[in-house]
Amino acid sequence: MVELAEIFQRYGPAYRAKYGERMLPGHRRAMRDIERCRTAVLGGHIYTCPDCGQAEYLYHSCRNRHCPKCQNDKTELWLEAQQDLLLPVSYFLLTFTLPEGLRAIARSHQRLVYDLLFRVSAEAVQQLGQAERWVGGQMGMMGVLHTWGRNLAYHPHVHYLVPGGGVGKDGVWRPSRANFLLPVKALSRVMRDKFCAALRQADAAVFAQVPVRVWQQDWVVHCQPVGTGENAVKYLAPYVFRVAISNRRIVKLEHDRVTFRYRQTETGQLKTCTLPAEEFIHRFLQHVLPKSLVKVRYYGFLAVGQRKRLAVLREQLRRPVEQTSLAATDGDEEEQPRSRCTEMLCPSCGQVMRRGAVILPTAHSPPWTR
Repeated sequence: MVELAEIFQRYGPAYRAKYGERMLPGHRRAMRDIERCRTAVLGGHIYTCPDCGQAEYLYHSCRNRHCPKCQNDKTELWLEAQQDLLLPVSYFLLTFTLPEGLRAIARSHQRLVYDLLFRVSAEAVQQLGQAERWVGGQMGMMGVLHTWGRNLAYHPHVHYLVPGGGVGKDGVWRPSRANFLLPVKALSRVMRDKFCAALRQADAAVFAQVPVRVWQQDWVVHCQPVGTGENAVKYLAPYVFRVAISNRRIVKLEHDRVTFRYRQTETGQLKTCTLPAEEFIHRFLQHVLPKSLVKVRYYGFLAVGQRKRLAVLREQLRRPVEQTSLAATDGDEEEQPRSRCTEMLCPSCGQVMRRGAVILPTAHSPPWTR
């Protein structure tokens, strides 16, 4: 099976030589980490079977959040941590997408644009949610930044998981309608106007680069019911830890071209896309986030400073919520959350292996990273 690390190892040196100092430090770091992940460069341990004597070398992972080998094991831990945030109500998934005319600017000014995307979309939800016509209270929101389409194209958007209701000024829970949260056309207009004003204030030079048509068109906002809190968090979890492409989706590497699998949005059919290795690397790297940029954010009564309300809300809301079957988040057959395993089993006889000698990291990088 072809892995992303192999593609970087074979074509990364030429890519770095071509783009040199124009590459962002975060892109260089991601390539280096993925190339080294679970190799002798990072060191590890030797495991030995006490029954048959079989020895296995287990190398350390790079822990880079963009590495396809390092993210799945974190999903279950994250799911457990979210249990304290759940309410016994129906939930909705709200999605705000940057229009195409803003995407080139977003690529060049990622930290600025991503921060604004989070802030103004959350403000738009709160503005409409507090209107008596819709909910009449403060909303709670868990947002996740997602930057890619299914074929690795640049497609920045934010998914919000939102409980169906809000907290009124009197502290009482105000439920939304069963299958309707907020009007998406109104959210689109409010979001667009707020983003326009916020970008102009934050950086007038960047604002001047935006085509005028961006402020005249409708922005895409989508809302769908996603069942109970527990189901909804499981639904969102892959967006939190999934990387732009998993190793399972890479079909082949031949003639300096990479072929990968994706599911077409319109039809749901599996398709393949073949790109020159350089273009494939470029598409992947445009989804590497700036250092320390937070891709999961909480707002309203789910914000860290306001979570003391949750216990009171649960007492108000002690009632069953109908379970809803949710479709896969993007249909790309990514790895599913798996249980953590603290034991390594012998591939020969199945016995629990013992961790033994430490493998020290090598003193130099492998040849492909020099």
